[in-house]
Amino acid sequence: MLVTMKDIRSMEEESADILHNITPCSSEGLTSLAASTSTLTIDHSQDEHDHGGHDCLQFSPASPNFLLASAWDSSSLSVSTIVIQTVRLYDIAANEEKTKFDHRAAVLSTTFSDASHAYSGGLDASLRELELESEKIHALGQHDDAISSVCYSGEAKAIITGSWDRSIHFWDPRAATTQQSSHQLPERIYFMDAPSLFHILDVRKMETPEQTRDNSLKFLTRALACMSDGQGYATASVEGRIAVEYFDPSSAVQEKKYAFKCHRQTIDEVDHVWPVNALAFHPTYNTFASGGSDATVSIWDHKVKKRLRQFPRYNSSVSTLAFSADGSRLAIGASYTWDAGEEGARTADRPALFVRELGEEVKPKGWGTS
Repeated sequence: MLVTMKDIRSMEEESADILHNITPCSSEGLTSLAASTSTLTIDHSQDEHDHGGHDCLQFSPASPNFLLASAWDSSSLSVSTIVIQTVRLYDIAANEEKTKFDHRAAVLSTTFSDASHAYSGGLDASLRELELESEKIHALGQHDDAISSVCYSGEAKAIITGSWDRSIHFWDPRAATTQQSSHQLPERIYFMDAPSLFHILDVRKMETPEQTRDNSLKFLTRALACMSDGQGYATASVEGRIAVEYFDPSSAVQEKKYAFKCHRQTIDEVDHVWPVNALAFHPTYNTFASGGSDATVSIWDHKVKKRLRQFPRYNSSVSTLAFSADGSRLAIGASYTWDAGEEGARTADRPALFVRELGEEVKPKGWGTS
């Protein structure tokens, strides 16, 4: 199943703030990897570019050692600033950047189809195939406006793109005519796998949405992720809340849905509420991680409604999260998320990417016991 989103009017004004999480994805440049207990830190402090933030990141479906990442790279030349959008593949085990693909416009989303092929889409409205071994890049097709989300459906064996042109397209890279079908929506698509109105689509029959739902969160949605068992999804908002929803429309199942407050702090007796920017479900345990502008990551067991773990604070807002396919690693992108506008950007820390080795902290209580 695929979950997409109808635009709410406030997004027209805040679109710059919502391009930091699309699906389980984001990252950026590096020059070295440093191991520290259970965490790998991707350090780009020696890079020639001043990296502007994380857009999308995803682990290879075949190995937890390969991480696909896209980021803004800005370099000042005389009086002008040149912005290059790069998609990089990192080999974590070998401590190196394996390959890099330059794009002429911002890449808003990337995805793997298999270990050798990835796909990117962004502001130039083009869908591109990235051959990771040969380092070749091919244009597959075009939307009429920016491609905001790219997903791969293993069941349909298709690349699925969502766009600001208010459409979802299905693509088959193996076919002579790559675009196979499309589905029109009433508003722009900002997230896919994502909020005032949700369209839940069955990838096997795209003619009409299987379900259409109102958003249970009052404020702007920043992230959405589907459960690994396919039973539901979670959404997160700028108001420091997460909602847990289920696909089954029966009243018995719908009674289980709920929302809760998170990523909040009390400082000097004043409550501070931080946006929740990223969500990702563990592929085995179905627990999920959330990352917020409070620079923290928490692990949640949504079935018992409890937090299992909170990791130590990072250097900046957590903008994106991704679990490896085998669940052994969690990639964490930390970068400025524009919550304080241009003024905040002047004093923001440099973006960073962390890869954390996981253990018991992501397991639900009582996992594996009868």
